[in-house]
Amino acid sequence: MSKAQDNNKVRVHYTGSLDDGTEFGSSQGEDPVEFTIGNDEIIPGVENAVKGMEEGEEKRVSIPPEEGYGERSDQAVMEVPKSDLPEDVEPEVGTELQGKTEDGNTVRLRVTEVKDESVTVDANHPLAGQNLNFDIKLVEIVQ
Repeated sequence: MSKAQDNNKVRVHYTGSLDDGTEFGSSQGEDPVEFTIGNDEIIPGVENAVKGMEEGEEKRVSIPPEEGYGERSDQAVMEVPKSDLPEDVEPEVGTELQGKTEDGNTVRLRVTEVKDESVTVDANHPLAGQNLNFDIKLVEIVQ
């Protein structure tokens, strides 16, 4: 039986959880997730875990932040005047917004605090800085 390797398109089922057992995502009951190993389509820790697996194989892996969504960055948290927000947005804690970086890239922001004249937004991925645990099953090696 062949093993998954770079440039293989694979289909996997997964369940992701935090160290405290909180589940943050799963493909169970849905189509398997499809990606090509080596194309940076999925976090590095999952991609590395799938390499070498055979079809039907299951494993549990713990992925540190540097192989997941990175460490949290204090520089990714900023206070923004409410006047800079679109007029139709009434910010609340948890509201997701989109912004642009200085070089024109789109970034997702989460409102973490609302004050009278400003809001605090966080551009860190919600799972940044956390160890991620994945139960993975390699369903199929497509090519």
